Parts: sequence; C-alpha cells; structure tokens
Amino acid sequence: MPEASREKVELGFSRQGCAGKSGMRARAAMVAFAGVVVLTAGCRMVTGEPEEGEERRSSASNFPKADRPIAPIVSTRYASEEARDRLGEAEDIMERAGIRPGMTVADIGAGEGYYTVRLAKRVGPSGRVLAQDIMAEVIDALGQRVNREHWDNVSVKLGTPDDPRLPANSFDRIMMVHMYHEIEEPYAFLWNLRPALKPDGEVIVVDAMRPIEQHGTPPKLLICEFGSVGYQLIDLEPRPSAGGYMARFRIVGARPDPDDIRPCALVTE
Repeated sequence: MPEASREKVELGFSRQGCAGKSGMRARAAMVAFAGVVVLTAGCRMVTGEPEEGEERRSSASNFPKADRPIAPIVSTRYASEEARDRLGEAEDIMERAGIRPGMTVADIGAGEGYYTVRLAKRVGPSGRVLAQDIMAEVIDALGQRVNREHWDNVSVKLGTPDDPRLPANSFDRIMMVHMYHEIEEPYAFLWNLRPALKPDGEVIVVDAMRPIEQHGTPPKLLICEFGSVGYQLIDLEPRPSAGGYMARFRIVGARPDPDDIRPCALVTE
C-alpha cells in the first residue's frame, strides 16, 4: 500500500481510533513503560483489506482484517498454576481489576481454568463466572474440572475466533489474560464483545510487553485496536506478577458500523 494512503498516529494518539478522549490518560500510562515504548513501533491507520488469496471466516468478512501478525495458540496454559500463585498473579490482577463478591465475570480464553476457579472463589456464591474458549476439547476438559471441584457458580461456553458468544448486558468484568495476541479477528471479536458488558462494566487485558510474534501485545497497538471499536482506556499499568501489564477499558459512545472501523498497525520508527 502506498505510504501516502496511511495515516500515522504518534504517541499522543490524535484520533478516536487510537484512544480518543483517553489519549492523555494513555500517554500518562505509557510513561511507566518509557524505556520500552521507544523501541516499540508506532500506530498507524490502514485500509485493512485482506491479501489476495487469503480466506477468512464469513462471519468476519464485514470487518477490517488485522494488519499485523496473529500469534498461534501453542498451549492451554501460560505457566503452571503453582508458579503463578507463588508470584501472587491472580490475587494481584483481581484486586487491581476491582473483582468483588457478587460480580458476574467472563474469563475469555480460559484454557485450563487458572483464573476461572480463582475468580469463582473471589465472586463467591452470589456471583457468577463464565469461562469461554474457542477449542472444544479445552472447554470439555475445563467443564470436567469445574464439576470435579464443585464450582457451582461457573458455567463454560464455546466461542469462535471472531465472536465470544456472550449473553448481552451481563458482565461487570470481562477478563482477557495472556490471550489477546492470539485473536485472529480482533475487530470482529471486540465488536461482538461490546454488548456483553454492563453499562459500568470493564474489559481487563493482561499481556506481555513483547511483539505479537513473541506472544505479547505492544500497548499502543492494543489501545488503538480497542479504540477503533469504541472502547476507552481507563488505566494501563505494569504488573510484574503477571509478566507484563494490565489495561482496563470501558465502552464509550455507540458501537460503530463495521464499515466505519479503521484498523491499526505498527509502524517501525
């Protein structure tokens, strides 16, 4: 694509698609990663047209294609549960995310259920957890764990790569931990995710400060992709216990028409 047809967006995030009104907050949050941000790529807007010969899911065909790599799913676990608990990962993230008793929480890309069962304990009998994954065998195994360990406030759900298939207006928090870089249709996925949030609900993303190819997501790219679908950054902070950072988003404004979504990509400075 000719360079003239691309709109570069620098660290200040000058348009809604790269954080909009939350630009100043995003910029302040980035200070914590200053040593790394200098090395990460910038954010630009592209047409998002699929490459010739590429096949996509028909349900995502109305959305722009991600103009970046997609990390393959290589494991159902980020690390062993014992190792993560030694670092206090789940307790730290749940505390920072504001998870409280009685909440309804979705665990997207739940895998073997590390967060699922800890969320279930934290929200208690009056709360609910829905664990979602796109691999049928993973959901089957997680369902068996839920039954075996008697987590009566947990349900499991099979989603698709472009649609988590969550019930509307249901969730106080939607957790996406170490999995965002594996979403092959981020714009369709985030668009389909929006209705599931309650009016004051939040999406919590935890990921590593690494390129997509190394199973991480550069924060500027994350903010830009979320912003393109009408999410606003609330906070971004490093979380060493989780091996990266945590970002919090809320929905703002009307959900855009798929044709109006402008995709993002990274530009090497």
